[in-house]
Amino acid sequence: MALTISNKGWVVIPAELRKKYGLKPGAQVQIVDYGGVLALVPSMHDPVGQSSGLLAGKGASLTEAVIEAHRRELELE
Repeated sequence: MALTISNKGWVVIPAELRKKYGLKPGAQVQIVDYGGVLALVPSMHDPVGQSSGLLAGKGASLTEAVIEAHRRELELE
């Protein structure tokens, strides 16, 4: 999707993308330079709360897996 930069440096984010990512008037975003690729990233208002569970997988937790592995090791002794 090609966008045009205005004389003031403004870029209009298409409505379908604003809706998809919940960008409303006044929302803050970060521009990140990934070595020649610019990315527009929505700012987090509560980074800790919003990141909670981000790496959670399906099924057993890592803690449960470590406890189970330890239990099996004890049985082998």
